[in-house]
Amino acid sequence: MAAWYIVLGFVGLALLMVVHEAGHFFAARAYGMRVLKFSIGVGPTFFKIIPEDGFFWFTTAAGKVRLRLWRHSPERHGPTVFQFAMIPLLAYVQIDGMNPLEEVDPNDKGSYANASLLGRIVAIFAGPAANYLFASVLFFASLMIGGKPVIVDGKVVRSNDVDIVADSPAAAAQLRDGDRIVEVAGVPVKDFDKMAEIISKNPDKPLVLGIEREGSRLDVTVTPRNDNGKGKIGVSARFLKEPVQAKEAAVLAITMPPTVVKNFIVGLGQWITGKVQGELGGPKRVIEETANAAKRGLSEYLEFLGALSAYLGAFNLLPFPALDGGRLMFLLYEATTRRRPNATLEMGIHFAGFVVLVLLVSYVTIFNDLGVGTK
Repeated sequence: MAAWYIVLGFVGLALLMVVHEAGHFFAARAYGMRVLKFSIGVGPTFFKIIPEDGFFWFTTAAGKVRLRLWRHSPERHGPTVFQFAMIPLLAYVQIDGMNPLEEVDPNDKGSYANASLLGRIVAIFAGPAANYLFASVLFFASLMIGGKPVIVDGKVVRSNDVDIVADSPAAAAQLRDGDRIVEVAGVPVKDFDKMAEIISKNPDKPLVLGIEREGSRLDVTVTPRNDNGKGKIGVSARFLKEPVQAKEAAVLAITMPPTVVKNFIVGLGQWITGKVQGELGGPKRVIEETANAAKRGLSEYLEFLGALSAYLGAFNLLPFPALDGGRLMFLLYEATTRRRPNATLEMGIHFAGFVVLVLLVSYVTIFNDLGVGTK
């Protein structure tokens, strides 16, 4: 895959992280909380924009370059330092007083710890909410550029233009993204479902596929992989689409995120209970899938980012320590009991949750994404 698409994968995921943290940032500022830092990326810093002497200043990490930008108003802009760090997959905002173990002046109105319960709930909830709302923006842009899927008899029509799954029989036979399969074993096919039906009935049997590619006709032999008695060659369908007006696109863009969240919750429940099989993917796989969407075109790229943004919003609301949902559970406890949870206990639980998440992501990346230890 071209490096350009991988870059778009990084950029897309980084954008969603920035949107998430921007939700926290603006909500915290709206409730008078002091935001000390807004970092795009983590790790060593490339450059910063810092407020000092009545101006914002651009400065490199080592301070060798320093440029005055625009005037800084402490009342309007606050003390926030904006920085760009080396690892762009994550972002974070540092709100003063958010660490439960920090010593806080009870008269400090700019501290998270002294903010109203409603303000703290909104500041935490605003991150996932920003991802959820941004999903609609991305879906709207995708619909206006690429149109909406064609639906016949209540079913989305899938074309026989295909995208190729890596390390599949189709990839081994050198099929390419965008190839149109018009014939399978001598049988003409006009849609994906008919093509898939024939292939499914012939596991482990070489099939000659008639391919249209850039105006030329090719014959390619592919041997479907046996997947529980069904033949699969590793291709995914492209949906037929038709133009859509802005009003209808806006309505669809609003209704699509709830569907994504519903599918996320249902799928997660089925995976946990063992009703469906699946393999977790880490950052590497997410970037690859985003890059694949970018390769299929701008509309597909924006649609994928929209779904991913809605997924991130839903995932962060899971009631797990270190996630926004875990923090909201402690705030819910405070709202219910009218007293704050034990600071040491809360910090310990969040730290344990963070360690579990890091270990899980590391395991998934090493063994699932990179395939270490597999044949």
